[in-house]
Amino acid sequence: MSEATQKGVLKTWKDDRGFGFIQPDNGDKDIFVHISALRGMARRPMRGDVVFYEVSRDAGGKFKAINARIEGVDVIRTSPKTNKKWLWIIAAALGLVSGAAAYAYYVQ
Repeated sequence: MSEATQKGVLKTWKDDRGFGFIQPDNGDKDIFVHISALRGMARRPMRGDVVFYEVSRDAGGKFKAINARIEGVDVIRTSPKTNKKWLWIIAAALGLVSGAAAYAYYVQ
C-alpha cells in the first residue's frame, strides 16, 4: 500500500551498503530508502539530496520509501529488453520453415 508522493531530504546515505534515511518535510519519522527505490537515476544519491518518494510498508511492517527520485537529477530511460525466449521460438520456427522448404525442393 502506498500513499501520495512526499518530499524530504536525504539525511544519511551509506553508499557502500546502498541505503539511507530520508527526513520528511512534514516532520514525520525518518524513512528508510534502498538504492532499488531510486532506479534509473543518472547518479548515485548523496547526503543532502531532495528526494520525492512514496511510502510503503515492508514485510515486517516498517515504513520504507518506494518509487523515489532525486530532485534535479535526470532519469535514464533504458530500452525494454527483448525476452530471449521469443528469440529462440522465432529461430526454431525459421529453422522448421527452412527445413520444410529444403525438403520440398529436393523431393521434387
